[in-house]
Formats: sequence, structure tokens, C-alpha cells
Amino acid sequence: MLAPEGRTIMISGASRGIGRAIAERLHARGYNVSAGARDRDRLAGSFSHITGPRFLACRYEAGDRDSHARWLEETLARFGRLDGLVNNAGTSNGFSIEAGEEAELDALVSANVKGPLFLTRACLPHLRACGAGRIVNVASLSGKRVRNDNIAYAMTKFALMALTHGTRRIGWEDGVRATALCPSFVATDLTAEVTKVSRSDMIAPEDLAHLAETVIALPNTASIAEMLVNCRLEDTL
Repeated sequence: MLAPEGRTIMISGASRGIGRAIAERLHARGYNVSAGARDRDRLAGSFSHITGPRFLACRYEAGDRDSHARWLEETLARFGRLDGLVNNAGTSNGFSIEAGEEAELDALVSANVKGPLFLTRACLPHLRACGAGRIVNVASLSGKRVRNDNIAYAMTKFALMALTHGTRRIGWEDGVRATALCPSFVATDLTAEVTKVSRSDMIAPEDLAHLAETVIALPNTASIAEMLVNCRLEDTL
């Protein structure tokens, strides 16, 4: 397993939920953590309990390409290198095949597809340069099958799966390894209104953080393309 000391990981959507859990886990294990979110001040406040030079809070807005470049620049200025990227930021809405405005679809494509794509593009040269770059794309089991009417969400998560496998292909010879982390219901703000699964039966964000840490630490010779994580029994998953 790769040692965490000196390695730098960027994590989008880190102010809450899965992103925050991953950021806290990696920092506790000794990684340099560069956290990104829309509201930089709120992000910094969320991590007020973390002190020291190994944490950096930056602004990241999926639809603002300049924010991608600035975040990367700030990360390199602080830590001097980049070893991993966690594309966690994302959103959902009720856009279905039969209902929903085009703007709702565009919002999901911007956050769930274009954001990870262009952030990956910006970071890839640095991940290649380190020889053991790691990318974790937080997708969903909705990127593997469709079980509800929220078709735009599923479409964007299917697209994120394609991005993951495409990144694995073009980065492999330079030591870049990409993994799609695909959970079902996670106990976060995004599932606050879900009633089909009780809160206590949902996946804890901290458990997903352990899995993200594992694939980031795996050597180049042991790569996992997809991690399907369910809180319910499904025949094919």
C-alpha cells in the first residue's frame, strides 16, 4: 500500500456528506487535503476543528472553469504536487422522462458530468507526473441500473461511469488509476426525503470514506475499476 505522507488529494463537494467524510478520513491518515466547495467560507468553517498546514479550503464551482484552474493552482502552490482527485460534488432533482424543464437537466449535466470531466482534464497532467495518480469518482448504483423515475440523475451517473473507464484507459501507462465508487442510499442531505429505506439502514458516509482511502492507497498493481456498495439486497448488484 502507498504511504500517505506527502501525498496530496483534492476533494470536491467537501463541505458535507460523503466529501466531508472522505476529507476528514484522509487528513486523519496523514494526507495533504485540498478541499473544494462552492462556498469557501462555509467549507473552512466545516473544518475549523482541523488545524495545521496539511489542509486547504478552496472554492470549486462545477460550471465555473476558472474556479477549477484556481483551485489547482492554489493546491500546487501550497503542497507542490498532486497525487489524487476525488470527484464527489454532485446533485439531483426530479427530472423524469415525462416531466421536467430543460434547465433542470442542464443543471445535473453541469454538476455531475461536466464538472468531473473538466476537473479531471486539468488535474491529469499532474496525476500522470507523480507516477501513481488516483481518481475516485463518486457515482451511484443509479449509474449501473435504473430503479426510479429520476432519469436525469441516472443518465449523468451512467456518464460518470464512462468517464471513469475512459480515464483508466488513457492514464494507465502513466500510473493513473481511476475508480468509480457506486453507493446506493447514503445517509446525507441528498437522501433526507427518502422514505423507502430508513435512515439507520442507509450507508454511513464514513464507511464510504474508508473505501475511498483504500483505493487511493492501493499500488499500481492492484486497481479496482468499480466499487458497488449497497445497503439492500439486489439480485444483480
